[in-house]
Amino acid sequence: MLSSLIESGTTIQPFQLLLCIATSLLLGLLVAFIHMQRNVYTKSFVVTVAVLPILVQSVIMLVNGNLGTGLAVVGAFSLIRFRSVAGGSREITSIFWSMGIGIATGMGYVTYVLIFSVIVAIFLLVLYLSPFGNQNKVAERELKVTIPEDLDYPELFTDIFEKYTYTHHLSSVRTTTMGSLYELRYILLLKNHQQEKEIIDHIRVRNGNLPIVLGKVATNREEL
Repeated sequence: MLSSLIESGTTIQPFQLLLCIATSLLLGLLVAFIHMQRNVYTKSFVVTVAVLPILVQSVIMLVNGNLGTGLAVVGAFSLIRFRSVAGGSREITSIFWSMGIGIATGMGYVTYVLIFSVIVAIFLLVLYLSPFGNQNKVAERELKVTIPEDLDYPELFTDIFEKYTYTHHLSSVRTTTMGSLYELRYILLLKNHQQEKEIIDHIRVRNGNLPIVLGKVATNREEL
């Protein structure tokens, strides 16, 4: 049942070819559909993910047991990967899944890859649509505080941070307004993001109601 439709070194029959192509196209659309669930994406990337299985399948079928050609294909895939821009974790997952489908259909393991892809799709849907992995209250924030130059800042907000955060550290200090003010930057791991206003109110008392900015930590993307 899970054996290959294509024997190594033999000629591929038209029916086998059409069945593998149909499987690649169908599962490519499945990967694209799963990728679109609760995710920011572009049409070009979704189309690429959908068509990638049949492209990989065609290359694998051309190899068909030839070791030298197989090594050349691996090298080509590696070259494409390292010349491309690194994507987010979900993008890389979808690309790897699509390539796996293409390799499996190219080797004739149609039933295997159908069962495998359905299980993976259901599992990913459950994870994406459930609260699994969500950060309910804990949040990482960047705090920018402006203080007068006459304040001794190293321990100025320590008691506030110990009350409202799990961890805190001073990431940078710079002078502003011709050296008359300091801008302090802290990285905070809040115990509860709903207490942000309370933190700001306490800090305003200490810094004389000068500007305070509390926001998300600047990061690029979730990359693997």
